[in-house]
Amino acid sequence: MNLDYYKLEICANSVASCVEAQKGGAYRVELCAAIPEGGTTPSYGEIALARELLHIKLQVIIRPRGGDFLYSPIEHKAMLKDIEIARKLGADGIVIGCLTPKGDVDTLRTRELTDAAEGLSITFHRAFDMTRNAHDSLEQIISLGCKRVLTSGQQPKAEQGIPLLKELVRQAGNRIVVMPGSGINETNIEKIATETGAQEFHISARSPYKSRMEYRNPAVSMGGANIRIDEYEQLLTDAEKVKKTLEKLTALNRK
Repeated sequence: MNLDYYKLEICANSVASCVEAQKGGAYRVELCAAIPEGGTTPSYGEIALARELLHIKLQVIIRPRGGDFLYSPIEHKAMLKDIEIARKLGADGIVIGCLTPKGDVDTLRTRELTDAAEGLSITFHRAFDMTRNAHDSLEQIISLGCKRVLTSGQQPKAEQGIPLLKELVRQAGNRIVVMPGSGINETNIEKIATETGAQEFHISARSPYKSRMEYRNPAVSMGGANIRIDEYEQLLTDAEKVKKTLEKLTALNRK
């Protein structure tokens, strides 16, 4: 399988998903916790075990909470500590993003994070999709030394964001990798790759797995009334879905 041109990154919500991503042939994983909140920093144990089990690239998201990307001084200090831990545990890179109240890239805060992560591969995550000017924000992210930016083209799904993604790929040139993500799978990755010119893609490739719990108390939920998830089902990366998506990219390589 020749994937010299295209690379597939898996958004992994657990060590189990990391292992499945590797089994499926992924180039890299982004390890996250709290996927329903858009992803937050995983635990020490998750990072350590993922590094122990993986021979592919391991990126770790550095995000102290869900919600917006305007962080307090305390949250910023926590992110600096998390970068230190990720480095010590052998992560290949980190995934970050900070914004100002006006919807611009917070270059001061982000610079402090990139300085702390010197030597690691740095991705600016989908905080980019919440900025008020995508083209200006891309230039700022390039100036901060980030290696790639993860974006849906400022739309809910990457397929909807194809027009802007195409513009961003052209604007970026060889200065930074524009990596489409959100809603990408084996059914649309060929279209997105062909129409945007992107070379790296971010997918989850998850399938549901039912809990083995036999006794279940229907009166109690651990997540609270505002969290709508099936607590007796896990969504985990599926190696077969990863393989099928890679096969689509391999077909493009041969054209």
